[in-house]
Amino acid sequence: MLLVACLSIWIAQVSSAPVLDHVQERPSIQMEDVTAASGINFVTTSGASPSTQIIEVKGGGIAIIDMDNDGDFDLFFPNGALLGQPSQGPGARLYENVGRMRFRDVTAASGINHHAWSFGCAVGDYDADGLDDIYIACAGPDRLLRNLGGGRFADVTEAAGLGHESMWGTSAAFADLDGDNDLDLYVTNYVECDPATPIPPAHFRGMEVINGPRGLRAQPDLLYENLGNGTFEDRSETSGIRIPPASYGLNVAVLDLTQDGLPDIYVGNDSRSNFLFKNLGHLRFEEVGVRTGTATNIEGAEQATMGIAIGDVNADGHPDLLTTNFSDDTNTLFVSRNDGFFDDRTSQYGIGMPSRTLCGWAAAFLDLDHDGDEDLFIVNGHVYPQATRASMNSDYAQPPLVMTRDGERFVTLKDSSQGWLNNPRRDRSAVFADFDGDGDEDAIVTGVNEPVQVLENKHDCKDDWVIIALDDPAHKGNRHAVGSRIELSVGGRKQTRWIIGGGPFQSNTPLEAHFGIGSLSKATDPAAPVVIAVTWPDGAQSTSTVARGMRTVLVKPAKDSLQEKALAPAK
Repeated sequence: MLLVACLSIWIAQVSSAPVLDHVQERPSIQMEDVTAASGINFVTTSGASPSTQIIEVKGGGIAIIDMDNDGDFDLFFPNGALLGQPSQGPGARLYENVGRMRFRDVTAASGINHHAWSFGCAVGDYDADGLDDIYIACAGPDRLLRNLGGGRFADVTEAAGLGHESMWGTSAAFADLDGDNDLDLYVTNYVECDPATPIPPAHFRGMEVINGPRGLRAQPDLLYENLGNGTFEDRSETSGIRIPPASYGLNVAVLDLTQDGLPDIYVGNDSRSNFLFKNLGHLRFEEVGVRTGTATNIEGAEQATMGIAIGDVNADGHPDLLTTNFSDDTNTLFVSRNDGFFDDRTSQYGIGMPSRTLCGWAAAFLDLDHDGDEDLFIVNGHVYPQATRASMNSDYAQPPLVMTRDGERFVTLKDSSQGWLNNPRRDRSAVFADFDGDGDEDAIVTGVNEPVQVLENKHDCKDDWVIIALDDPAHKGNRHAVGSRIELSVGGRKQTRWIIGGGPFQSNTPLEAHFGIGSLSKATDPAAPVVIAVTWPDGAQSTSTVARGMRTVLVKPAKDSLQEKALAPAK
């Protein structure tokens, strides 16, 4: 009787669902806006509305951090300020995850008193004390917040040898760039900009619009070496990242893109060629963006890159890159080859045309429906308040672009019943993780003077997923093993993820890997083991069998044995 009842409900749902392009039944991706019940009820600050200056249009990032080591992700919002008071904004906000997609504002008790105009943030245990810390990229000196435990943080910027530069920092990433088992730091910087001195407007399509970045002086990026004693040293010059002229840096991702076992640095630049800094060892880098095909699109055109997503769209075990770009252009998909070169496969995978009228920002590959391949989630919003379809072929407020895999192509998800999917906003940043412990990935989204948005993934299967976190107790400076490659195999079918530094846009990715295995499980023996093969940052390899429907922490073996502990989903 239960089976008949469930079948009747399913038939009713399918028959009442809207007609979708290329989809014959109710969409497999179902998400719900649960902001009202989440406990996160504030509007981010990013200058005034409407924006008149370039500093007002980038919004602010999100740090996803397990600040108390309780196995779930908490949230930090650095927040912005106003033109007349750039160092006196309403302040950063820290939220503790209390379960079931609910969060509690613990800013007052945390000791965080940060009011600078802030943009990106990075998360990592820089001092190897077992607690993750937060770096904030600001307009002005950046800041480092040390996690003291017990939900408390302290600003230790000067003591750590940081904060001497006063630029416009946009994004940052922690990663072990020199192989000494502690976390170094890369920071992207943008343009020279004084909030107190307005920049005259530019003209675009006969209208006065916000000026920049072209015509403004670019600021160089920063690379800091972690000295292993709680301090950093600026290695920007000696590392080679200053050899190419300064550009308009907006985002960064750190992982091995050149297939030599060393973490490389990919930088998304606004209106100029992107950088790929190949790691030569000993904290030396060579810029190889043009040589590898990742600097521009297939036409050789420089793009205005904001978001960066890492995935494996052709299941060859090598990382592919997606960049989000300005409107009247397309987002770009760079697919890796065995020879270390990347091909622009944007059109082949159907990614180009749906993005042409949109201005894309944060992006991520993630398996929202657990069918064994990665979907694509992008948040959008124009920078010009005057933008309309009539004036610029692009609206100011724009809905997200969510694309599912349909064979060899990505197809836009359309569903009038999901309000969040059709809600135009001025979005910029987003982070994705299993915030409620039910095994699927949820989303937190911020925009320009927009309410924070909390989206819960409503996927309802119980054991068609695996989450893998890593622990390297012998190398506490990189205990989460940033730079690792994680391969999942079920019945001979494989998926690959990477633990990267950096994130979707001005934010960080969770320090764990999520896999959907629904279709893999159906195509193989239901009892087939789920095998995880890890290539650790130092090149060591380990293999383990893990349970379905569980978050498993794999501990790097000291010799030949692998320790592991499995944590059940939150109830």
